[in-house]
Amino acid sequence: MNAMILAAGKGTRLHPLTETLPKPMVPVAGRPVLEHIVRWLRVHGVRRVAINLHHRGEAIRAHFGDGARFGVAIRYSDEPELLGTAGGVKRVEDFFEDPFAVVYGDVLTDLDLGAVEAAHRASAAAGPHATLVVDRRPGAADVGFVEFAADGRIRHFVEKPRPEDVRSPWVNSGIMILDRALLARIPAGRFCDFGREILPSWLAAGVPLFAWTLPAGARLIDMGTPEKYAQANREWAEPAGGRARGESVTA
Repeated sequence: MNAMILAAGKGTRLHPLTETLPKPMVPVAGRPVLEHIVRWLRVHGVRRVAINLHHRGEAIRAHFGDGARFGVAIRYSDEPELLGTAGGVKRVEDFFEDPFAVVYGDVLTDLDLGAVEAAHRASAAAGPHATLVVDRRPGAADVGFVEFAADGRIRHFVEKPRPEDVRSPWVNSGIMILDRALLARIPAGRFCDFGREILPSWLAAGVPLFAWTLPAGARLIDMGTPEKYAQANREWAEPAGGRARGESVTA
């Protein structure tokens, strides 16, 4: 499995930090957020990573280069005009294995990505499908709430609903695993967003979407706001020896 990290957003909510840096390059616990994500992916066996660039993308290239220093090979995708979360993935569809992971560039986590992949593969009989990592979070109106059945099949997904319309405490975390065949369902050459357009359209068309609930003890922080960024710096302490959370001694 390989992965794409979505790193092209402008990060306006973290201004002025993002005036000179792309949002994924702001530091948390002494490392850029994006470095935490790359190291986490590598721990879980991902060796090929695509990263899309727009705002201050040169800072990402300068830090990571070809990725060799971090044990991965990186392919960059420059977006002169923003393509959105799904549009950015569509633009590099020739890069992906089957299945592949998509990670939003402002998400810090130590969850077991291998367990998510195993759950995704266990649903292969459903045909081309997607597995979304979901976590319980207050304030679902600020993100996207997910309603699902006992077997994990997602029945309802709404991005940034009105507070009175929120029907579930579970939210889309910004981590998902997709079968490559689903890329044919994303329009090419234009802006499109997973939360606002693609995931709801897939549900409407009967595409199987499954929820994988964040287990107790696993950490996940979407640090896209000043409050969450401050929380990440309070809580995301490096483990002994300065390794990335979950990283082995030999990694």
